[in-house]
Amino acid sequence: MAKVILDAGHGGSDPGAVYNGRQEKDDVLRLATAVGDLLEKNGVEVVYTRTEDVYDTPFEKAQIANSEGGDFFVSLHRNSSPEANQYSGVETLVYDNSGKKAEMAENINRELEKAGFRNLGVKERPGLVVLRRTKMPALLVEVGFLNTEADNALFDQRFEEIAQAIADGILQTLRPGQKPDIDQGTAPQERYYRVQAGAFRRREYAEDLLYRLQSQNFPAYILREDNYYKVQVGAFRQLDNAVRMEAALRAKGYTTFITT
Repeated sequence: MAKVILDAGHGGSDPGAVYNGRQEKDDVLRLATAVGDLLEKNGVEVVYTRTEDVYDTPFEKAQIANSEGGDFFVSLHRNSSPEANQYSGVETLVYDNSGKKAEMAENINRELEKAGFRNLGVKERPGLVVLRRTKMPALLVEVGFLNTEADNALFDQRFEEIAQAIADGILQTLRPGQKPDIDQGTAPQERYYRVQAGAFRRREYAEDLLYRLQSQNFPAYILREDNYYKVQVGAFRQLDNAVRMEAALRAKGYTTFITT
């Protein structure tokens, strides 16, 4: 049985990034718990560096991972930028871009892109203690920018999909060629209503529209589907909320329709 060490970044006296009262430590603890639950349902042993709002130094987190003898160490974080709404997307950091850690990083980024985030790629960060001091393949996932409204909206509205995307990326690395059995024994997937503002064969056209929408504070994201880059806004459980969002977009001159 594979063993994965899941680290919810920061904690306790270290809130991580903070934006309008929102704290990184809270978002990633909730996410780590959700990802761990999905992995355990697929027969993976999960060890958490924290399950409460407590602080351990990065070195202590690495020591926990090493003492547990994990096969992989995955640290979950939210990114931040000097100015609000400056950047958007996910990136995964590794000590060096090689081996199984790089493969897992690519898998997680790809799955998070399917969930709606912009994929900013895999980047080498050999100076990070949790990547340098761990004795197993280690990666640090930055799940969107905490001080970007669109990334926060996506994180909140598609939280279950994001947790599943990270779990899928991990499982694809642990079990190449085997489809994860994430939904075994669970209820059918809930329907969400989304407002589509465009669909393009070329990603750069979709990104132009994405940035225009985000600059107007719409919670927009790109979904790759049916060989198109689809630019969509929001993910609503109630149709009325999607209708209101569509009206707001049409008032700004966008041509839209509601999809599920």
